[in-house]
Amino acid sequence: MNIIDNDLLSIQESRILAENARDAQKALATFPQEKLDEIVERMAEEIDKHTSELARMSCEETDYGKWQDKCIKNRFACEYLRTRLRGMRCVGIINEDKQNRTMDVGVPMGVIVALCPATSPVSTTIYKALIAIKSGNAIIFSPHPRAKCVIAKTLDIMIRAAEGYGLPAGALAYLHTVTPSGTTELMNHKATSLIMNTGVPKMLQAAYQAGKPVIYGGNGNGPAFIERTANIKQAVCDIIASKTFDNGIASAAEQSIVVDSCIATEVKAELLNNGGYFMSEDEAKRLGSLFFRFDGSADSEMFGKTAQQLAKKAGFLVPDSVKILISEQKYVSEDNPYSKEKLCPVLAYYIEDDWMHACEKCIELLLSERHGHTLVIHSNDEEVIRQFALKKPVGRVLVNTPAVFGSMGATTNLFPAMTLGSGSAGEGMTSDNVSPMNLIYVRKVGYGVRKTEEIVKGVLAEEDNSSRLTTCKEENDSENIQMLHSILKKAIEAIQ
Repeated sequence: MNIIDNDLLSIQESRILAENARDAQKALATFPQEKLDEIVERMAEEIDKHTSELARMSCEETDYGKWQDKCIKNRFACEYLRTRLRGMRCVGIINEDKQNRTMDVGVPMGVIVALCPATSPVSTTIYKALIAIKSGNAIIFSPHPRAKCVIAKTLDIMIRAAEGYGLPAGALAYLHTVTPSGTTELMNHKATSLIMNTGVPKMLQAAYQAGKPVIYGGNGNGPAFIERTANIKQAVCDIIASKTFDNGIASAAEQSIVVDSCIATEVKAELLNNGGYFMSEDEAKRLGSLFFRFDGSADSEMFGKTAQQLAKKAGFLVPDSVKILISEQKYVSEDNPYSKEKLCPVLAYYIEDDWMHACEKCIELLLSERHGHTLVIHSNDEEVIRQFALKKPVGRVLVNTPAVFGSMGATTNLFPAMTLGSGSAGEGMTSDNVSPMNLIYVRKVGYGVRKTEEIVKGVLAEEDNSSRLTTCKEENDSENIQMLHSILKKAIEAIQ
C-alpha cells in the first residue's frame, strides 16, 4: 500500500520554491524600473480578461459572497491599481536632493511569502503579485486551502504573461501541495525576507516565530460613528452599501454603528427605510450563538451569507427586502458576539449621549480584538473629526465615506490596497495601505559637503566660547556671593 505524506511533499516543494525564488530575484534585482513596469502592465492586462470568470469560480469554490462584487474587486486590482502604479519609482534612484547632495536608492526586500484569504482570494492575489514585481521582489504564494484552485488559476495566468515578457522563472510561484507544515517551511526558509499575511490569523503566530518582518492585514472590527452634524441619509446609505458589499465579507466593513442619542430616532428610521432589520432580543441571541465555536474561533460557514440565509440558520425569517440584520446593544464584552468582527451583513447598534461617550465606545470596540485597522466617522464637525483621529487605537480613520470603499482607496485618495495594516494598534509592522514602497528598503546616499577640519575648528571654537562664558559666570557668581556676605554681616551688626 502506497501512503503519500502530503506534509513531506509540501515541505520539499517549499524548499525548492524558495531556492528558485532566491536565484530568480537576484536576476530580477538587476532589472530597471521600466522593465519591471512593462511586466506589471502585461500581467494586469492579461488577468483583466478573466476577472468575471475568476469571480464566479471564487464563489463556487469558497461559497463566500457575491460573484458580481468579487468581479468589481478583481477589476479594481487590475485596472485602478495598475493606473496608480504607473510612474511610481520603487527601485534604483527614487529620490535625489541636488541642493543637499543626498539620494535615496530603492532596494527590493528579496523573496516574499504571501498568504491570501479565502474571502477575497483573486483580488488579493492579483494585488500582491503586481506590487511585488513592481518593486523587484520575488513572491511565493501559499494559497488558502478553501480557495486553492481559483488562486492557482489566477497565478497561472499571471505567471504565463509575466514570463512571456522576461520575468525570471521562479520569481512568481505558488505552493501546489498546501499544508501548514509546507507554509511554515516557506516562512522559515533562509531565502525568505518578508512575510505578507492577509486575513489568515491561524498562521500569524508561525509567521512571527519565523523571525522575519511581517506585514499583517487582519481583523477590522471597525465601528462607524454617526455624529449629530452628519448627513444622516448619506451616512446610512454609505454604511449599508459598504456592509452588504460581497455580503459583508471584507474585514474593513463596518461592524458596529455608534449613534449620537439626539439623532438616534432619525438614524433608526433611515436604516429601516434602507433595508435594515432590527432583530428582537431573542432573534439576536439565536443568531449571535452561531457566529463563534466553543473554542472562540469564528465559524466560517457564517461568512459572506445573505441576511435571509443567516436568519434562516438562526430559525427565523425576514422579508426579501431586508439587506442587513441589526442588533441593539449596550455593552462591549469578550462574551458578546456582537462586540466582535462578523464577516456578514450583521451590525451591532449602540446609542451614546454625546461624541465623547461615543469616542470611548469606539475605543472599547477597537480594543476588544486588538487588531482594529479601520474606523469611520460621519460628521461635519472638524473638531470632533480631529479628536477621533488623534485618540483612536486604529490604523486608519475614514471620514464621510463607506468603510470598504474608503479603506481600499476607491472613494478616498489612500493607496489602492487589498492589505490594510493596523501596525502597533493591532498586528504587523505597518499601518499603511500596503504599497510597493512597503516592500523595499531605502539605501541612503550622502555626499561629503564639509571637511573634517571645519568640524573640528567649529567644535573647538564652541568649547573656547563656552569656556569664556563659564569663566565670566564664575567671576560674576563670586562677586554676588561676596556682596551677599557683606549685606548679611551688616544686617547682623544692626540687630546686635
